[in-house]
Amino acid sequence: MNAEEIMRTNVHKLTMEDKIESAVFLMEKERLRHIPIVADDDTLIGIISDRDVRDARFSIFSNKRLDTILQQPVKEIMKTEVFTVHPLEYVADVASMLSEHKITGAPVTVDDKLVGMITGRDLLDTLVQLMGADQPSSQIEVKVTDASGQLADVAAIFKHHGINVTSMLIYPDKQTDYKILAFRVQAMDIRAVLTSLKDEGYEISGPSIPNMGSPDRL
Repeated sequence: MNAEEIMRTNVHKLTMEDKIESAVFLMEKERLRHIPIVADDDTLIGIISDRDVRDARFSIFSNKRLDTILQQPVKEIMKTEVFTVHPLEYVADVASMLSEHKITGAPVTVDDKLVGMITGRDLLDTLVQLMGADQPSSQIEVKVTDASGQLADVAAIFKHHGINVTSMLIYPDKQTDYKILAFRVQAMDIRAVLTSLKDEGYEISGPSIPNMGSPDRL
């Protein structure tokens, strides 16, 4: 999945001559944390954040009246070094870069022209959908060694029970050198497959099923 599949195309934007008052109004009305600043041809020239607006109110123009501050153009507070995303960049790479730069949103551009916007909320919503957590389902986490064939062997157990896997993730166990296979499955009663996994020697990291003890006692 790439950025253009999840980006917002109805982007709220301003020009550098628009007043800070307009930015405040837009942020409050639309609950925005970032507003791209563009030229008349939609070329991206800067960005302002809710933090920039707060800093302007209490720092940059601290010796002026609030109404005077709000009448200043946004070019006085906008950032011109903007981290941008290309529509064809993979969502995972976008998330990694936002985390690395410690920012919560980025404009999407093509040849310096604004075409969309991606926020941390967009990425979170996408993760929920990719994990299938927005649909009736169950999650099963299996601890395995870093040996080839482990994923296929565990998947075969789900197939034996006629359980459909809708998504899965692999991540390292923080306590050991093992890996965690996190499956989202289309089944609400998963006690039988948990028992089979345990019988095959797999350690279940989660969940704990009522009336069946902890995962280690399944």
